[in-house]
Amino acid sequence: MKPHFREENKLFKNGYKLVAGVDEVGRGALAGPIVAAAVILSQKTKIKGINDSKKLKPQKREELYKKITASAISWSVSLIDNKFIDKKGITKANSDVLKGAVKKLKVKPDYLLIDAVKIKCGNIPSKSVIKGDEKIRSIAAASIVAKVFRDSLMRDYHHIFPKYSFHLHKGYGTKKHFAAIKKHGLSPLHRRSFLKNER
Repeated sequence: MKPHFREENKLFKNGYKLVAGVDEVGRGALAGPIVAAAVILSQKTKIKGINDSKKLKPQKREELYKKITASAISWSVSLIDNKFIDKKGITKANSDVLKGAVKKLKVKPDYLLIDAVKIKCGNIPSKSVIKGDEKIRSIAAASIVAKVFRDSLMRDYHHIFPKYSFHLHKGYGTKKHFAAIKKHGLSPLHRRSFLKNER
């Protein structure tokens, strides 16, 4: 099943005009930031192929990222680094990064559709949807924007810390990544709270 626009259409019929989909990526990574995106799509926006970012190939994500950011009423990205995650915990970071994306929108939404997490952003009504990136079009669009942004960031970090191959695994716990940690220790990007048994 591909993400649909039915949830947004219900909200439009109930008088809401600016519905933002909100999602994050990088929650389970061992290194790098957690990144969230918020995307407001028009009822008239027609973009083929929008899906949960995890189900798309990198090239397709890049194509959709360009189309989404070019045609959205408003979109934004927010990030929280590994130092904050280590200090305050991933749950707090996850909540704050989603709120940050909503606050950075240049057009204030009148309703939020959020993937899995319940957050309160001022007086904006919201709905948390489990596996929302698989079901709801605007959340899927946000997942694509967040994923492409974060992947690009991790590729940039690879040039600063080439020993860890961040461009390949994007900070997630692959065999290659763990092998690099064992050989070189932790980089300044690593989440020490996630890697307490590593040096």
